[in-house]
Amino acid sequence: MHHSNASALLGALLALAVLPAAQAASEPATPAAIHSRGAPPMTFADAGRVVRMRTLDNGMQVIVWPDHSIPAVVLYNWVRVGSRNESNGATGLAHFFEHMMFNGTTRHAQGEFDRLIEGNGGSNNAFTSQDVTVYQAWFPRSALETVLELESDRLANLAFDPQVVEKERQVVYSERRLRVEDSNPALLEEQLQATAFIAHPYRIPTIGWPSDIQSWTIDDLQGFYRTWYAPNHCTLVLAGDIEPEQAFRLVQRYYDPIPAGPETPRVKVQEPEQQGERRLTLERPGQNPLVMMAWHGISATDPRAPALNLLQTLLAGGDSSRLHRALVEQQQIAVDVGSGWSEGFDPSLYLVSATLPEGGSTEAFERALDAELERLLATGITPLELARAKNQESMQFWRGLATLDGKARMLGEYAVIHGDYRKLFTAPAAYDSVTAEQVLAVAREVFQKRHRTVGVLQPPAAAAGQ
Repeated sequence: MHHSNASALLGALLALAVLPAAQAASEPATPAAIHSRGAPPMTFADAGRVVRMRTLDNGMQVIVWPDHSIPAVVLYNWVRVGSRNESNGATGLAHFFEHMMFNGTTRHAQGEFDRLIEGNGGSNNAFTSQDVTVYQAWFPRSALETVLELESDRLANLAFDPQVVEKERQVVYSERRLRVEDSNPALLEEQLQATAFIAHPYRIPTIGWPSDIQSWTIDDLQGFYRTWYAPNHCTLVLAGDIEPEQAFRLVQRYYDPIPAGPETPRVKVQEPEQQGERRLTLERPGQNPLVMMAWHGISATDPRAPALNLLQTLLAGGDSSRLHRALVEQQQIAVDVGSGWSEGFDPSLYLVSATLPEGGSTEAFERALDAELERLLATGITPLELARAKNQESMQFWRGLATLDGKARMLGEYAVIHGDYRKLFTAPAAYDSVTAEQVLAVAREVFQKRHRTVGVLQPPAAAAGQ
């Protein structure tokens, strides 16, 4: 992930977000807490109505959420390319461009992008996932035109200096060693992903395989850039102290001249149904054994997604969750238990992961986890558990929307990953309507033993003992 020096003042302003002055900072945002300066409180439905969307002639989708609570703007450019769009021998390119896009264009020398944004009081960053690459900028409203000029320039005119490419290749290779190869949990998860998927490109690690990182050519990079870095593959989200019409005019000025790119190859592969449990064991130096279980799940647009998110919260959302109480507090068979899934374009994995105490038995943990999941399916969910999970999801949702950054991020997530930004404004009702039986139904669908892949990481001494 690219990092630049954030402005402390701007960060503080964004953290204040849109909570009214009389409301304690620790309180979650609620529908009544969405305010604009000098205006009466808005309902969440009202907030949805102020959002505007427009598609440029070149296919770029632009979404604007005006919020005049502070004189700042947040920009997210969602490029619809991730490791899902890569192939054997060319993995890691989406992540590599997350680095390359900060390295100068034919108009702006290397380093000028960061210097100009930071000189205007802003900061920037980026991240890559299996499905998308996202570029972020946080800045005072006075810098809007400067930021749009810089962002549009790197979308159209990225430079491919061979020395810069080689330098960034080494940076990415070092990042892979540090973040994956030197990290037991990350390495186990990478191996688990590659074992659980045999056909779909979700098997590819976002950072890429080592030999591919070493072998990309300039032609590979330029081809990838021409294919994916085009306005028709982008959704630009702006949230903050701007008027939609003013924002659209500026976006058109800087992005309209960029031609649409080619139609990109669709990911047609569907993962075949898994016919039996798969297992892998790694022996690695370390103090704690690790266990990860992954089941084939659903996509972000599946109508069961709210039920699956509530299931995840119920199982591992905090100290009151089922797995934490049973496996960490009562049986003390694990030091930490977590679960979750990546909401993507295609069905992804639902993962339960655990760190065991030094010398802990991975077999005993697996038996205990199986027993807890069987108990869930056999005895059901209490009204109190479901209410607690819904409250936790609600708190997280409203806290996310309490900042300009959260507004831009969540608007983009719903527009790109969920297929329609308007779903953001119906999400609270969608979660509220989920029943206990719907949560159990998605649990029964997901937690099938033949659909799971189990990964175990054992320190050598523990492996010898077991």
